[in-house]
Amino acid sequence: MSDASIQAGLRRVSDLEPDAPLPASDPELLARIRDEIARDGPMTMARFMELALYDPQAGYYTREPGTAASGPGGDGDFLTAPEGHPIFGWALARRLERAWEELGRPDRFVVREHGAGRGALASAILGGLRRSASQLLEVIHYQAIDVSPRAARAFAARIEAAGLQAFVEPADARPAPGAVIANELLDALPVHQVVGGDDGQVRERFVTLPADHSGDAGAEPVLACSTGAPSTPRLAERLAREGVELAPGQVAEVCLDLDDWVAAATRPLERGQLIVIDYGADAASLYAASRGSTLRAYHRHRVHDDPLVAIGRQDLTAHVDLTALDAAARAAGLTPGIATTQAGYLADLGLGELLVSLQQGPTADLGAYLQAKAAVVRLLDPRATGRFAVREFER
Repeated sequence: MSDASIQAGLRRVSDLEPDAPLPASDPELLARIRDEIARDGPMTMARFMELALYDPQAGYYTREPGTAASGPGGDGDFLTAPEGHPIFGWALARRLERAWEELGRPDRFVVREHGAGRGALASAILGGLRRSASQLLEVIHYQAIDVSPRAARAFAARIEAAGLQAFVEPADARPAPGAVIANELLDALPVHQVVGGDDGQVRERFVTLPADHSGDAGAEPVLACSTGAPSTPRLAERLAREGVELAPGQVAEVCLDLDDWVAAATRPLERGQLIVIDYGADAASLYAASRGSTLRAYHRHRVHDDPLVAIGRQDLTAHVDLTALDAAARAAGLTPGIATTQAGYLADLGLGELLVSLQQGPTADLGAYLQAKAAVVRLLDPRATGRFAVREFER
């Protein structure tokens, strides 16, 4: 089976419109990747993503960006729900208040947000509790967990500007009742890329150096892909456990890091909820032959299918395997709870009521209402983020 067949259906960067240029890869990061491949042989896509996204010096999420915007936001590469409008966080604040009540109002309620970023969700949740004069504010301890030092600085500045610093504390692992939140986080965990073989066996796709990697004079060095025997039997075992059989030449992704993340993130959760919001599907749908690869790259609100360019300068994501998530949660001792879409979840939390409240009272502001209404439409639209999956698990 040739790499040409594996590439079938993938839209390369060269197919993008000319008005959507991509930046060059970070030269030092690209050099380290190429050196590692030259030393150790073909690199798994999971290892490549680990470096491209989380390398301490030049990873997309961890680098110091200088003047270049990156990450969520209108001036960045993609827009998450919390960045769109705080009403999303106001709704989640209601869920946390309900969880606190269900646990019998403990006098210490710890919220650990993984991938807290620049604090959009935290400030909205805490602001929503303050807005509703919730008694939960008297006992909440909000902990932000993020791999990025620059995000941590932005988080602290945002929380301080909103006057919410009294409710935030450094992250720790002390057991406590509360909630663990992962909003649009799991899609950025590194994934292995697998390929269906002509003999029915699972193959793996690796990042390599091209046969002739001298390149044109002055051109950026390139990377290529090859296929070979899987780097670990866990890939075939995961697919077999989920009843998945890949068609010959079918490319798909498997996230083995998911199990460890769920176990580690919920270990300090004494009682309460794990709340996951992300784009994904159950295994039967995710690995259907008609779907193919879900690995995507994002830059300046444009999406394409080539992870091997703009390394360290573009986001990389893949759809979450919800069947694997359910299994990982059970293995961590959690019980499945709510399983719905973002649209259904937010509707149940009274998103409509929150929107209407902006039209009422002495502080009613038509401009603020219209801005929130536009955000609500996007949050509920099944063609946009309304189709995102929401999973809750309980302990």
